[in-house]
Amino acid sequence: MLELEHGFRVFDIHTRLDPDEEAVAVHGRDISPERLEREMHQAGVVRAAASPGRTPPGEGYLRANNAVARLSVDRPLLAFARLNGPRSAAGGILGRLRTLAAQPRSHHTTAADVEQYAYDDRYHGYTLAPATDGLPSDSVLEALADVGDPVLVHAGRRFQPDFAAETLLDAGFPVVLTSFGGHPLDRELMWDAIDLLGEYDDLYLDTAFVGYRDVLEAGLLEHPDRILFGSGTPAIHPNVGVMELLTLNVPEDAMRRAFTKNPARLVPAFDP
Repeated sequence: MLELEHGFRVFDIHTRLDPDEEAVAVHGRDISPERLEREMHQAGVVRAAASPGRTPPGEGYLRANNAVARLSVDRPLLAFARLNGPRSAAGGILGRLRTLAAQPRSHHTTAADVEQYAYDDRYHGYTLAPATDGLPSDSVLEALADVGDPVLVHAGRRFQPDFAAETLLDAGFPVVLTSFGGHPLDRELMWDAIDLLGEYDDLYLDTAFVGYRDVLEAGLLEHPDRILFGSGTPAIHPNVGVMELLTLNVPEDAMRRAFTKNPARLVPAFDP
């Protein structure tokens, strides 16, 4: 693809890096660090936050997180550690019953893991995919609050914004809901997430896979300090995500906030 020319310093809060052949086989597309860098360059992305893809059931994320951190060294990548847990991501009575019955297992993230990730400064945030990995225990959430780094949370039909509010948004750390909380293409959930921005000061939304011009424009115009650019690479080329914002009918300052100012304020390592 041709390189985009847009004049913005773009920081990408949402990319995935599959660090080994096993992960590549699971996801079906090789996104090596070199290829990720090349696609970032084509889109004019200066730095990107990267976390590992899903591991097989029963396997934790320690090895995958360490691999992503190692591969991020001397590259324009910021490693985010992916976390899991025993609690159900489903709302309602059934989800609460499952959570009560859940017991932490050896592959689940512990509070000590979070403390170790924070200690060595190799990680700049965390990633949760509750629908596939479960929600962490209370002790892990307390450790995340002590650290204070942002947590990118994969949200959508299987982990909706209202349940994110119930379980995470008062936990004491910044939360970035991916895809305006409405993946895949659930406009109603996206509007719900925008409404939550008025209630929670530590809530942010990323733009990956949103797809609706009116939703993106409303977020950028009504809450210009809470929207962050996220591409969702490798599921989508970052060129696509950047162009989606460039073609919106919003002031240049709103774009600059989403591309540069907001990500750098939330993750200072984007613009040290």
